[in-house]
Amino acid sequence: MLDPVLTHALLALASGALIGLSLGLIGGGGSILAVPLLLYVIGVASPHVAIGTGALAVAANAALSLAMHARARTVKWPCALVFAGSGVAGAALGAQFGKAVGGEILLALFGLVMILVGVAMFFRRKEGGDPDVRLDRATAPRLLPPLASTGFMVGGLSGFFGIGGGFLIVPGLVTATAMPLLNAIGSSLVSVTVFGLTTATSYAISDLVDWPTASLMVLGGLGGSFAGLRLAHHLSGSRQALSVVFAAVVITTGLYIVGTGMDALTALI
Repeated sequence: MLDPVLTHALLALASGALIGLSLGLIGGGGSILAVPLLLYVIGVASPHVAIGTGALAVAANAALSLAMHARARTVKWPCALVFAGSGVAGAALGAQFGKAVGGEILLALFGLVMILVGVAMFFRRKEGGDPDVRLDRATAPRLLPPLASTGFMVGGLSGFFGIGGGFLIVPGLVTATAMPLLNAIGSSLVSVTVFGLTTATSYAISDLVDWPTASLMVLGGLGGSFAGLRLAHHLSGSRQALSVVFAAVVITTGLYIVGTGMDALTALI
């Protein structure tokens, strides 16, 4: 029988690798994966500690994936920074409204939003995108308004639902700029990192972060992020393959979340 401490460490490393894989591959999923993994796989007792620890692990793993995407030159920095800045403002407002709604209803509604986003991405006919899209003085009048407004809206939804929002950030960037999906995935990690750090800081101040577990998850995320980036590059070379994978993951996760919150939705109706 394995030592409990060793078992805990191995489970934390494996969970971090899974989170890193998701973030590197599709730019999202970390926040949705982290809390259930911490509660039901690693064995963290407190949901609040799971949220705080998960936010820190996701933010750090997102930063690792971001560094790898940046090295591969798939991050559109000006677009990503404007989107993230607007998103922070939206998240602050959305969180205030979210506190007035029950947690189960929030998750169920978020699942419905994910299904709609996934279906829209799955049936998206436009191929490729513009790999040369950039935000500068010449393109600012055209790109700034959709970037800022979409970022604010996605941030608001992320704050309202209390989830990182990577699944919404990627399609938001694609919609606002028509950049290729691979660039949107890399650029989305700026927002995921910022949103995660904001949440993690709040929970850390309240002493609701399990630092050793978070550190192991970050360590595991190194390998997962690398594998996710390699797979994303491989799929981006195939016609619509990355879009199909992204849409399938989003729809499947959305269906699962709606299923777990069906009672809350039924009561709401």
